[in-house]
Amino acid sequence: MVTSTASVETLEVLKQEVIAAPPEIVFESILEMLGPASEMPDGTPFPMKIEPWPGGRWYRDLGNNAGHFWAHVQVIKPPFLLELAGPLFMSYPAISHVQYRVTAEGTQCTLKIQHKAIGLISPEHRTGVHEGWEGEMRLIRRLVDKKLKSR
Repeated sequence: MVTSTASVETLEVLKQEVIAAPPEIVFESILEMLGPASEMPDGTPFPMKIEPWPGGRWYRDLGNNAGHFWAHVQVIKPPFLLELAGPLFMSYPAISHVQYRVTAEGTQCTLKIQHKAIGLISPEHRTGVHEGWEGEMRLIRRLVDKKLKSR
């Protein structure tokens, strides 16, 4: 029998960006980014599914009843607040809480993404998570720009 000691780690990331768009467009873009438009930080498509209601699932569907569960929708108050709770990308004992908060400020809004996690968080995830959230913020901005141009 092998016994090892693992330490419980915490993680907290906060990203914030001002976006020149109404909250409805930003919120729609967040849902799209979490769903069919999802991609890896390098731009590789990584389509997900999100059920945008309280208790809804956020997951990767691989077909034939296979896939990866990422989170449940904990709170949704369109177009201003979405909170997710679950393991996300961590396939080990860990739990995350992610909050997307959209605040209207005149003709623009501020998007704040806050990710908090606790568990046996790997060193690779502790460092790589920042690149992942930067990629998500870039993708949201691209989706917002696309929606604004099509109006």
